[in-house]
This record gives sequence, C-alpha cells and structure tokens, in this order.
Amino acid sequence: MSLHGESEVLLTPAEVASLFRVDPKTVTRWAKAGKLSSIRTLGGHRRYKESEVRALLGAASEEAHPEK
Repeated sequence: MSLHGESEVLLTPAEVASLFRVDPKTVTRWAKAGKLSSIRTLGGHRRYKESEVRALLGAASEEAHPEK
C-alpha cells in the first residue's frame, strides 16, 4: 500500500537554528525537552517538520511582539 499525498518538508538542525538565530545544539535540546518533535533518519540524524517549525516560529514572534 502506498500513500499518495504531499510529503512534509523536513529541516536539518542547522536550518532550524538559522530560522531562530540559535545554535544547532539548542535545537537538539528543544527536541530532547519535548518542545519540538523530531524525526530520526536511518543514519540517526534529527529532522524537523517545516510546518511545525514555522508554527513555533510564529508563536515565538507573537510573544516577542504582542499586538496592543
């Protein structure tokens, strides 16, 4: 059985870190703490769903710049 749907874009820790302007190790700590879910590749590397990262980035942006 095959799934016919759009595949999710996955980001590397470095790409996520660049979006948040933090160190890639910070992104890994967030994943370990459960703040961000990750997917493991066959080689054991972490990948992050772009949609989840963008949602978290939007939430962080709203907290930093609340509307009056």
